[in-house]
Amino acid sequence: MELIRGLNGLNDRHRGSVVTIGTFDGMHLGHQALLARLREHGRRLSRPLMVLTFEPTPREFLLAEGQAPARLTSCRERWRVLERLGCDFLWLLRFGPPLRNLSGQGFAELLGKALQTPLVVVGHDFRFGRNGEATAAALAAAGQRLGFEVDVVPPVTVAGERVSSSGVRDALARADFGQVSRWLGRPYSMTGRVVAGNRLGRNLGFPTANLQIERRRVPLQGIFAVRVHGAAPAPLPGVASLGTRPTVDGEHLLLEAHVFDFAGDLYGREIEVEFVAKLREEERFPSLDALVAQMHRDAAQARAMLRDRI
Repeated sequence: MELIRGLNGLNDRHRGSVVTIGTFDGMHLGHQALLARLREHGRRLSRPLMVLTFEPTPREFLLAEGQAPARLTSCRERWRVLERLGCDFLWLLRFGPPLRNLSGQGFAELLGKALQTPLVVVGHDFRFGRNGEATAAALAAAGQRLGFEVDVVPPVTVAGERVSSSGVRDALARADFGQVSRWLGRPYSMTGRVVAGNRLGRNLGFPTANLQIERRRVPLQGIFAVRVHGAAPAPLPGVASLGTRPTVDGEHLLLEAHVFDFAGDLYGREIEVEFVAKLREEERFPSLDALVAQMHRDAAQARAMLRDRI
């Protein structure tokens, strides 16, 4: 899959692609339905597949700091899922004042004239353009003038509930990883490259693989039983902390994963941390000795949980 940055990154080999549009946060079953429909049209028309998305997300730009919904997936994680789903191009547009103030007609012309797409796939609740004037119906009407078709995909439901990014966030807040997996079509995980830390975990007897959080906000925090992918040919069990480490006066969010019975070097390697169950909330302990005692209890609980879920 090829990354296209901005309007100036678009060239002749990208034009004529069939395209779907959205933030695609979480890449849940609803998003996957859009991609499945896009693949059908791509095969029918013998055209490459393009996903048009935005960074930051429109809500992150429009809402006050700390008010935008927590990110379910980083750009890296969206990229991995889209690549697996067979997309050819990811067109990334910066969401700022010019894009925010673009009229619905202007947005349609971007698709019809700049991209020269023959077909656009959108969700039933699609809205874009200045004041949200580019609804799916308005886009379809503009497409008739500009020479592209619009296919509107209905909502996806699981057990009678409409799958949505907000619903996934709510399930994560409840640590309902069963519902999360059903709505995502895969376990919830975070991916990143292992960075060097202050080696506190190693000194306490719990060496960790540290991942910096690339999102503005995250949808969950606490201590978790996890499986770590990418450290070995098969996923390895472990325990992880996602938070600010209040006992040692940490300031920034960090994901620290301790992989059970593993002695290899993971620095610089990309790993995926799959969340299996929440053990407890993060808390401040009166001393490092008290923290270490709790870490041993957390590790024992995580081992037992993961054995039971094999």
